[in-house]
Amino acid sequence: QVQLVESGGGWVQAGGSLRLSCAASGRLFSMNVMGWYRQAPGKQRELVATITSGGSTDYAESVKGRFTISRDNAKNTVYLQMNSLKSDDTAVYYCNADISLPGRPEKFIYWGQGTQVTVSS
Repeated sequence: QVQLVESGGGWVQAGGSLRLSCAASGRLFSMNVMGWYRQAPGKQRELVATITSGGSTDYAESVKGRFTISRDNAKNTVYLQMNSLKSDDTAVYYCNADISLPGRPEKFIYWGQGTQVTVSS
């Protein structure tokens, strides 16, 4: 059973920084596209950033220049460095991964349990 476990959320004042981590555990063959999403109260879940296995990245306009997504393939881990945080960044952050399993041709989408980020203005 593959699991994604997030860590690093918490409370921070506006202008501060946080670093989120998401580690995959279990028997997997490879991790393909990985990403971070967030969901604020009363709003739909939205894409924050993605990174391919080759390191290509994409960001939501609202976080460009402030957030950086990265990954460590050897550790099956994806990170989200969040700088210059704003109150609008307050949300539950979820990691997401497109994973290949041993002996299976199809890919599977996994989600983490979410980690709360609260930015106080």
